Amino acid sequence: MPSSAMTFDRLDWQEIAAQLDQDGHAGLPGLLSPEQARELGRDAGKSRAFHHQSLESAGLGRGKMIYFGDVLPDPWADWRTALYCKLAPIANRWNALMNIDYRYPRELREFIKHNREAGQSQPLSCLHRLRSGDYLPLHQRADGEHVFPLQVIALLSEPGVDFQGGEFVMTEQRPRMQSRPAVVPLGMGDMAIISTARRPHKGAGGHYRVNLRHAISRVRAGERIGVELSFHNAPQGQ
Repeated sequence: MPSSAMTFDRLDWQEIAAQLDQDGHAGLPGLLSPEQARELGRDAGKSRAFHHQSLESAGLGRGKMIYFGDVLPDPWADWRTALYCKLAPIANRWNALMNIDYRYPRELREFIKHNREAGQSQPLSCLHRLRSGDYLPLHQRADGEHVFPLQVIALLSEPGVDFQGGEFVMTEQRPRMQSRPAVVPLGMGDMAIISTARRPHKGAGGHYRVNLRHAISRVRAGERIGVELSFHNAPQGQ
């Protein structure tokens, strides 16, 4: 697998920040080869160390969610740490624009320490396996005192070949306006950075907060395998 430094340092983070400011999401296409994507999907699906949860039994849609737990497998752990360092300055700028006093520390381990001190100890990073008829409804992972405003998604199977349907969808609700939907285009091996729940939007009178949710539309055939990397933990039992 490519090293985290080689993978992310070469990206244009100024352009990524501009895309996040404008749309609430930014694509990172082709970071994984098709072979690497398939290998990561197979490895995570085989591990018995992770917590497997039926989405239907949890009232979260239909399909299977596999939570990585406290210790993410390689290379996701290194990538999560590296991506946090790149995203923390954007997150701090967003907090300033939204008049939120909290500032995210430079390193992920320090932020996770703040999570634990606030009673947030339940990891959220996970892999989902969605087969024909499965879906993930609109939701956001925003419980707890310390919520990181950005998260990362990845697609580990090939649209149109491994599965049909299963588009990644986001909605954005602005005050006194109808929700604005968007489909985030993903190919196998692509990643994207998305807003977790709230982000600043610049209006005529300055910046204000908009609310976002995301979903995966119903898979019509085959199997869709994807990953969500979250940088904060949820309160226990959430």
